[in-house]
Amino acid sequence: MKKSDIGLVGLAVMGENLVMNMESKGFTVSVYNRTTQKVTDFINGRAKGKNIVGAMTLEEFVSQLEKPRKVFLMVKAGQAVDDFIETLLPLLESGDVIIDGGNSHFPDTTRRTAYLESKGLLYVGTGVSGGEEGALKGPSMMPGGSEKAWPLVKPVFQAISAKVEDGSPCCEWVGQGGAGHFVKVVHNGIEYGDMQLICEAYQLMRDGLGLTAAEMHEVFAEWNKGELDSYLVQITRDILAYKDKDGSPLVDHILDTAGQKGTGKWTVISALDEGIALTLIGEAVFSRCLSAIKEERVAAAKTLKGPDPKINLDKKTFIGAIRQALFASKIVSYAQGYALMRTAAATYGWKLNYGQIALMWRGGCIIRSVFLGDIKKAFDKNPGLSNLLLDDYFKAKIEAAQSGWRAVCAAAVQSGIPVPAMAAALSYYDGYRCEKLPANLLQAQRDYFGAHTYERLDAKRGEVFHTNWTGEGGTTASTTYTV
Repeated sequence: MKKSDIGLVGLAVMGENLVMNMESKGFTVSVYNRTTQKVTDFINGRAKGKNIVGAMTLEEFVSQLEKPRKVFLMVKAGQAVDDFIETLLPLLESGDVIIDGGNSHFPDTTRRTAYLESKGLLYVGTGVSGGEEGALKGPSMMPGGSEKAWPLVKPVFQAISAKVEDGSPCCEWVGQGGAGHFVKVVHNGIEYGDMQLICEAYQLMRDGLGLTAAEMHEVFAEWNKGELDSYLVQITRDILAYKDKDGSPLVDHILDTAGQKGTGKWTVISALDEGIALTLIGEAVFSRCLSAIKEERVAAAKTLKGPDPKINLDKKTFIGAIRQALFASKIVSYAQGYALMRTAAATYGWKLNYGQIALMWRGGCIIRSVFLGDIKKAFDKNPGLSNLLLDDYFKAKIEAAQSGWRAVCAAAVQSGIPVPAMAAALSYYDGYRCEKLPANLLQAQRDYFGAHTYERLDAKRGEVFHTNWTGEGGTTASTTYTV
């Protein structure tokens, strides 16, 4: 009997669809699930008549695989991954590969890679983005881990991944250890930011301009034909046109409390660890937290007063300004995400290819958009680019959108409509282009109350000073200088 090219553990929605995808590309796939009835149902259902082999035990599953064996885990992130690794270890041999395709936290992937390599095995932690449809038709994949494993999994990964216009796969080796899962975390953080920005544009039109769902459907449909052409704008267009059973817009009946699985939080925590101003994505995460306290907000709405949200401006002109604000803020979101990847790469010793990452995100994934092609061009032109805002293309786009962006944020403040992500993006832009921030006063404050020292404009960088501000503090200062 012919051995399977690859095996997959975990027949939930993503796992099932990845198996169907792999089989459709000519691979024979073995499957196992801890609840074996799922295996039986799958083999007798969607997988019937296909080159998909079921196994009732892990021992049987491993015996079906061609050597070196490739075991793809699609199980819940966290302890479940470690548990399966321990169960599989006695059944595998040197050179076999375990692949984790879940949303694992990148430090766990770094730890697991080192652990399995110490046992003679290889490990791949890969980000998989695109949801149910992407898993079936072609996801974006971001693999990292044991570099020696890449030639073994590359034929499968690149065959099943999404392709861009020239046929290039949205999958390439990212780097060692947790690099792949880190890039996926940043992807998810940017996804949080994009979704929040779209929601702010929606609220500005709904509450500020009084547009109906049908009217906003037309706006997003128009936006999706231009530079905002993206998966998230496209699905927003479709959502706004979707009717409930009574013919009214379904979106109007959905409770305004947003869930989250934690990857956006991980992005923000990583930014804090690296000292990167990931302000827009941070606000997107906190906006979901604020949405979750629905009962408090309902009570607060009855007692806390603010202005009338109606925006008395020409609708067509203001919709154009919202488009500019959305696009400019989106540029800032990606600039912050790429700054985080650059800093983390230095911290962990990864050699990330930033243009290649943009290509991997160009198709299949949730943040796929025309926009990413321009990011790839920026990094192809200047691989050492420190910030996307400094690229000629994006600099020109921000300048062209700036008046509308400022007008929208100002109108939102005047009308009491929250735009935390758009406003954070604008503040970051203004802070980044500000030659002299007020941090000199902040450093004086720190030195005053804690003798933390400061640098001077008329001295070399790195030379620190302390002032006895009160005349009672003495000359002893902190032995470490933090800036």
